[in-house]
Amino acid sequence: MSAAVSAHQMPDNATDVGPSATRPVDLVHLARQTMGDKDLEVEILSLFARQARAALTEMGEGRIPAATVAHRIRGAANAVGAFKVAAVAGEIEAGQDDAATFSRFGAAVIEAENFINKLCR
Repeated sequence: MSAAVSAHQMPDNATDVGPSATRPVDLVHLARQTMGDKDLEVEILSLFARQARAALTEMGEGRIPAATVAHRIRGAANAVGAFKVAAVAGEIEAGQDDAATFSRFGAAVIEAENFINKLCR
């Protein structure tokens, strides 16, 4: 896997980039968490993408309570800066486990996963 673009290397005119907190992953937050270590950023983002995808699968299977899965992925999402994933997971954890919330959770995970895959190419 090639090195990811860290928040410090992101060009000012990059396409599909807005203020850090509006992206699927807040790269400024991630850079602070990793102290700018690009290799660590790639490793953490790849791990998070796998965890998030596994959470979708686990919620779909229904063998583990959705609130338990949501709690686990909310912590991981907050750590890497995937704040939209964390927010929707928090709703599920709090008991809002309707189809619309699960759908928003799935969309947030896929959006974050696509963003991560783009960075890690």
